[in-house]
Amino acid sequence: MHKFKFHYFTLFLLFILIVFYFPGCTTEAVETDLLLPVDFSNVPKNMVLTSFQTDKIEIRIQAHPRLIELINKKNIHYPVDLYTDLEFDPAGDSDSIEPGSYLFPVEEKRIPMDRGIKILSITPPYLSVQLEKKIRKSFKITIPYTGKPAKGYIALNAAAEPASVELIGASTLINSIKELKTKPIDITNISESFKKKIPLDLGNTSTISSSDPIIIVSVPVQQQRVSKTIENIPIQVWNSTLKVRIEPSKITIRIKGPFETLSNKEITDQIYSFIDLKGLEPGVYARHAYINIPWDMIMTEAVPQVFTIKIE
Repeated sequence: MHKFKFHYFTLFLLFILIVFYFPGCTTEAVETDLLLPVDFSNVPKNMVLTSFQTDKIEIRIQAHPRLIELINKKNIHYPVDLYTDLEFDPAGDSDSIEPGSYLFPVEEKRIPMDRGIKILSITPPYLSVQLEKKIRKSFKITIPYTGKPAKGYIALNAAAEPASVELIGASTLINSIKELKTKPIDITNISESFKKKIPLDLGNTSTISSSDPIIIVSVPVQQQRVSKTIENIPIQVWNSTLKVRIEPSKITIRIKGPFETLSNKEITDQIYSFIDLKGLEPGVYARHAYINIPWDMIMTEAVPQVFTIKIE
């Protein structure tokens, strides 16, 4: 009787082991598709891998659900070793590999699958890659702007530090670059100079690298110089106690200066004109008028330029 109970208990334990540790054995095998990233390694130092037909392969497998669940948790890649696949000796002459297009057959034996998993199909059957010569070339940096500064201000040409950088990459890509720019700098409503770190704009390619991927940009901002006409400025008489008549008696000038200064309504209080009559006897004279304007202004026009002075 005890022997029968022991035998029954042993069968029960075996059943538990099968159910909990080998659940795939209790169900039918199923089919599913997996995408495996392609891992390209050992690219020759003087070459760049510029394009490939696909960066993933698709395999269809057959296995029990438990095994499929486990394989989905693994980070499986399909390896392509360019040294091996192109029969290249790393210690030899790198020039033995020529730039061009190459086809690599996708081999089932390279796919690391657990026992019990059957590979039914592989797509695509070949991987197509393009190898190009790697070159270096220096470029001056151009800094584009977006937006407009605050009213009355202008942004001058920005300075880059460094002023030029060296790009490294495939010859066709490097030689196709006509102008190297940074990402645009937004200058909307700015009214003072500033510095900013900004990356180069290398497009969407990941096969080009830079000696200085981040650039320090200095953006100089200054007030815009604008012009303004001041009319009917009276001509003052200096250094005379005699009776004097000036014809015409007023002057109109055009001045140029910083936007904020010229926008100030009190600017006319700082501008005056006079004629110095020191030492002149009664008579008729032709004289220029002196015009006083703020130090940061320049006068571009004055009408009239000569005045008739009658001293009695």
